[in-house]
Amino acid sequence: MPNLTRFDAEKITVDVCKRLDELNAEYCFSYEFRNNFSCTAAEFCDIDAEVKNCDAVIAVGGDGSIIHGAKIAAINHKPILGINAGRLAFMAGIESDELDLLSRIIDGDYSIDRRLVLKADIIKDNEVIWSDYCVNDCYITNEEKQRMSAINVMFNSGEAKDYICDGIVVATPTGSTAYSLSAGGPVVDPELESILVTPVCPHSLVSRSLIFRADALITVFAGEGQILGCSTDGQKLKSVDSSSRIEISAADFTADFIRIKPDNFIDKLYKKLAQRN
Repeated sequence: MPNLTRFDAEKITVDVCKRLDELNAEYCFSYEFRNNFSCTAAEFCDIDAEVKNCDAVIAVGGDGSIIHGAKIAAINHKPILGINAGRLAFMAGIESDELDLLSRIIDGDYSIDRRLVLKADIIKDNEVIWSDYCVNDCYITNEEKQRMSAINVMFNSGEAKDYICDGIVVATPTGSTAYSLSAGGPVVDPELESILVTPVCPHSLVSRSLIFRADALITVFAGEGQILGCSTDGQKLKSVDSSSRIEISAADFTADFIRIKPDNFIDKLYKKLAQRN
């Protein structure tokens, strides 16, 4: 799954194909990439169907591309390897100059990092009318972009808390280095199973991020007369009116990232941030 909007992503993907050819591995792309990779030995297929039959998914791009691929892989209970064709790419397992390491997948010489996935349900009249999953985060904001949001948040069965802010980020530990971090949230080791709630630009002197156990239920309501938008992993906002609610909880499966190199989360975090600075 390549993101060809990234610089050099097409060349890197062709190099990945050459390495897979050397390893006698079979691989395929979505039909949409037929013109880009007809020079390779790839098959072209309905990717939603074929991912059910594969051994692993490879995503080439930045973090957004890898997260997108990870959600598809996770829903189908497949592991994913990210190859960096972006800038930071915290989620990448290897860099574009490390393609020789692909042999370790064929040899089974790798480990799996299991990451928490969130499930977001929109509920109206006690019926689920929309659901989606997120590997990074669920962002809830006012659909009128230039207005602050009045958002009511209930943690488990407790009393609802009122937030006046630009939005609320409900993140996995994986997503703690994404939008939540930019909003002032803490970095959480992705090996921890927890749910992080971070207000964005709160109109308050005391609003801080909160971290909950993985079995927590986060329920979000719109303030009176407001319509919220709910976005999972940066997808288009889904409308939530004041008669509905959003329930966010841990999914019953994980996103399984292939780890080939021995570097841990903190090593990678400092290395990537140092590169950016």
